[in-house]
Amino acid sequence: MVFRKALLTAVAVVALAATAAQGEDKVQEPAFAAAEAAKDPFVWLEEVEGAKALDWGRKHNEATFARLKNDPRFEPIRAEAEKVLTAKDRIAYGSLEGGKVDNFWQDQTNVRGVWRRTSLDSYKSQDTQWDIVLDIDKLAKEEGKNWVYKGHNCVGADATRCLVYLSDGGKDAVTVREFDVKTKSFVKDGFQLPESKQTIDWADENTLMVATNFGPDSMTDSGYARQVRLWKRGTDLAKAPLLLEVGKQDVWARPYAVRRPEGTTLLVQRGPDFFTEEWHLVGADAKTTKLALPLGIELRGVMNGDLILSLRDDWAVAGKTLKKGDLVALPLAQAAAGKVTSVDVIYSPGETAAIQGVALAQDAIYIDLLDNVTGKLLATRKGTGGWQQTAIDLPANGSLNIISTDAFSTDVLVSYTNFLQPDTLYLMEKGGKPQGIKALPARFDAAPFTTEQRFATSKDGTKVPYFIVRPKNQKADGNNPTLLYGYGGFEISMTPSYMSVLGKAWLEQGGTYVVANIRGGGEFGPRWHQAALKQNRQRAYDDFQAVAEDLIKTKVTKPAKLGIQGGSNGGLLTGVTMTQRPDLFGAVIVAVPLLDMMRYHTLLAGASWMGEYGNPEIPAEREWLAKFSPYQNIKKDVKYPEALVYTSTKDDRVHPGHARKFVAKLESLGHPVMYYENMEGGHSAAANLKQRAEVTALQVVYLTQKLVDGK
Repeated sequence: MVFRKALLTAVAVVALAATAAQGEDKVQEPAFAAAEAAKDPFVWLEEVEGAKALDWGRKHNEATFARLKNDPRFEPIRAEAEKVLTAKDRIAYGSLEGGKVDNFWQDQTNVRGVWRRTSLDSYKSQDTQWDIVLDIDKLAKEEGKNWVYKGHNCVGADATRCLVYLSDGGKDAVTVREFDVKTKSFVKDGFQLPESKQTIDWADENTLMVATNFGPDSMTDSGYARQVRLWKRGTDLAKAPLLLEVGKQDVWARPYAVRRPEGTTLLVQRGPDFFTEEWHLVGADAKTTKLALPLGIELRGVMNGDLILSLRDDWAVAGKTLKKGDLVALPLAQAAAGKVTSVDVIYSPGETAAIQGVALAQDAIYIDLLDNVTGKLLATRKGTGGWQQTAIDLPANGSLNIISTDAFSTDVLVSYTNFLQPDTLYLMEKGGKPQGIKALPARFDAAPFTTEQRFATSKDGTKVPYFIVRPKNQKADGNNPTLLYGYGGFEISMTPSYMSVLGKAWLEQGGTYVVANIRGGGEFGPRWHQAALKQNRQRAYDDFQAVAEDLIKTKVTKPAKLGIQGGSNGGLLTGVTMTQRPDLFGAVIVAVPLLDMMRYHTLLAGASWMGEYGNPEIPAEREWLAKFSPYQNIKKDVKYPEALVYTSTKDDRVHPGHARKFVAKLESLGHPVMYYENMEGGHSAAANLKQRAEVTALQVVYLTQKLVDGK
C-alpha cells in the first residue's frame, strides 16, 4: 500500500478552541491544546485564510524577496533550475496500464501539465509518440480554476472509464470526476465527488467504494474519512450501503481494490494509527469479514489467493515467529476464516538491509531492497520448493526504484541513479533482462566530484551513515560551504538521487552536499524507524547533530560554513536542531515544517502522526514533546543563525501556522529570520515546475549569502 508514503514525501482547525478544518466537521479542541491556544500571542496566525495572517505573509514575502531576489545570482540560478526542471529531454516516467504507458508531463509550455498515453512499443523508442488524454492547463483556463493534477484511477487494465483527481492549488484535498479516455471528456452525469480528503476505488465499472466526507461526524480527528460506502451508479451516495466505519480517533477508513487476471479482491482498511492496519474483506453480498491479521503490517497486495504483507512487528503464528521487516505470504481464505495456519516467508532482510518497495507483476513479486543504503532489485517467484529469489543485474552503488509493474503483464520498469550519475530507465520486458530505454543527459560536469559513505557516532554510540558529495581535491581545512540534508521519520529512507539542479547551482560553485541517514527513517527497516519513535525522538536529533559534528571534526567544514535543510518532518528536524545546537550552523532552512508540538495534533492532519511523535494531551508524552518542540524552546538570550523558513498557504497536511508562529516568535524576541509563504502549492510548497525553480533559487541564494558571503 502506498497511502502512507504518498501522504509524506509531511483540515485547518483554527485556534480559539472550536473552529473547523476546511470543509470538515466543527470540533471542540482537547483541553491542553485549547489552553495552549488561549495563552499563545500568535495563535491568530493559525487562521489559514485570515486576512490579517495573509497580509502578514505577504509583507514577509516582500522583505525576503528584496534580499534574495534582488541578489544578482538569483535570476541565473532560477532560470537554470527552470531550464533543467522543464527540459524536453527529461525522462518521461510512465505507469504500465494494460499494454499502454501513461505519463503526466509538465514543461514550459504545459505548466500545469498534460496526462498523456502511448503504446509500450512507442515508449521504448527514441521518438515516443504521445496522445494527450487531458490538458490541465486548458481545463484550468476553461473552468477558471487553479487545478493541480493529482492522478487518475481506471476501472481495469483495458478500461476507458477513469476517475480523475484535481486539487485546488495543490492541496491534498481533491475533487473527483469520472472521465472517458476514449472520448477524452468528462462523463456527463458520471461519478463526481466534491473537494475532500478522500480515497475512492472501483468495485466494478458501475460501482465505487468511497471514503469521503459524508457530512457531520463522518471525518476522523485527523481529517480523513471515517466511513467507506459502496456507491452504485445512479443512486444517492448518502444512502449507499456502509462497508466500514471507524472511530473518531482512528486515522482513517480506506478502500482498496486488487484487480488481477485471477480475479478482483475488494478490501477496506481501518487505520488505528499511521503505522497499523486492520483489514476487512468485502464479499459478493457486500458484507465484510475482518481478517485475522496483526495490526503491525503493511499490505503489499494480493496474488493467486495469497495476501502479501510486510511485517512492522514480530509475529508469532503457525508455530513460528516471523521477524519485523520480513515479507510474507499467507492464504487470504485462512485470514478470512479467522485462523492463519500457514505462512511463507518470501524474503527476510539481513541486519544491514531493508525492503523499500514491493511491486506485483503478473508472474512475480519485485523487491526494491536497500543494503547499507545501496539499492538492489530482487525478483521472487513461488515454485514447488517455495519462494525463490533472483537478483536482477543492474548497476550498484546507487538507488534503484521500481517505477511500474502491471498485474496483467510481466513487464517491469525500474530506474537507477546516484548523486553524480543521471537517471537511467530500464525495461524488463516479459520479465527478461533489463534494457536501458531512456537516459537523462548530464546536467553538470560530475568528473571533479566524488561520493563517499561515512559514519558518525551518535550520543548513545550508534553508528549513523551519511553520504558526502564533494570535490575530489577538497582540502580538509574547514572552509568548505556544506549543506547537510536530513529527514529522519515515518520509515522514509534518504537514498542517493541525481543532483540535476544542485550539481550546477551548488557543487560547481564550490559547495559540498551531505545526506544523513538518521534513525526514524527506513534505511535499516522497522527497527531503525522504531528506534526514534515517541519518547526516543531525541535520538533522531542526536544523530543529525552527530553528523554535523563529524563534518566539523574531520574539517570538511566549520559552523560558519555549515547549513542544514529539511522539509515537513525534516523541517521539524532542522527547527529542533536550530534551537538545540545553534552553535553548529551558519544557515538553517526550515521547509513546510511542524514546529509547535504542543498543538500539532489539532492542526490539519496532525492527529494522524501521534503514533510517530506522541500525544500532548497525555502528561507523560507531553513531557518529552515539550523538551524538543521548537516553538516552545526559542529563547531570547540565545544567538540563532538567521534561518530561512518557508511554507504554503494551500498546505492542508502540515498547517502553515507552524512556520508563521515560529517566525513571529523569533522576531518578537529580536532574532533575525527570513520567511517565504507560497500562496498556493500544497505540501510541496510549489504547484508547478516554475514555482519549484523559484523556491530552489531562493534557497540557493540564501545558502550562498550565508555560507559563502558570510552575510
